[in-house]
Amino acid sequence: MVVYTYSEARQNLASLLEQAVKEGEVRIKRKDGKTFVIRPEPKADSPLDVEGIDLGITIPEIVQFIHEGRRVI
Repeated sequence: MVVYTYSEARQNLASLLEQAVKEGEVRIKRKDGKTFVIRPEPKADSPLDVEGIDLGITIPEIVQFIHEGRRVI
């Protein structure tokens, strides 16, 4: 793992962020010895974000099914 100095990080921020994506994290070390870790945030997908399937039915057919399901017997 590469450790960047604060100055190097400022000058090369875009490439530093790309490296964090590729390697999982990068470290930045200040003159006073403190070290910081830059990590990409995990992408939060919605549980409702699901791939659709083709049922081979039209919109009017779907509307018809809904109306049929709402009929009172």
